[in-house]
This record gives sequence, C-alpha cells and structure tokens, in this order.
Amino acid sequence: MIRRTWTPGEADEWTKEDWIAVVLSVASYILLMIGTALAFLLNVWGFIILVLGIITTYLMHWIIDPKLKMVSEEYEKKQHDYLENLERKVRWEEIHG
Repeated sequence: MIRRTWTPGEADEWTKEDWIAVVLSVASYILLMIGTALAFLLNVWGFIILVLGIITTYLMHWIIDPKLKMVSEEYEKKQHDYLENLERKVRWEEIHG
C-alpha cells in the first residue's frame, strides 16, 4: 500500500504518498499544538491528543522519508559531479592560463 523504495525519477514525481504526508503533516501539527496546550493545563485529553500527534508525526516521517532521501542522494550526486567538473576546468585554466 505504501511504497518504500524509489528511483530518483520516481521520487521526484507527485504520488499518493505525498498526499498522505500532506494530510498527516496538517493533522500532526494540529494535534501537537492542541495536545501541548491541554497537557500544560494537565488535562488527560491533552496527553492523549499529544500522543496521537506524536504518532501521526512518526507516520508522516515513515511515509515520506524514503522519497526525500532518494531525491537528496540524487541532488548530492549531481552537485558532486558539477564540482568535480568545475575543479577540472579551473585547474586547466591555471595550467594553460
């Protein structure tokens, strides 16, 4: 149901996992804020809501993290290749310049 393995091209596209993460991010933010406020007032429901907020935050991270890691790895690889190419060009100019 929830996809956990991605290629760089697939991870860059918008999928159902992104929509799930969007919904969970809003829910976790609301639950964490309300739960924290009520927990400070020592309300039992505040602690329950706070735990639910922590669970939704964990689920959101579990769902979207593989996509984000794949996109990040691809970006770092492209950046590394670019910097190596730039370094070669700068060295060539220093030698022949």
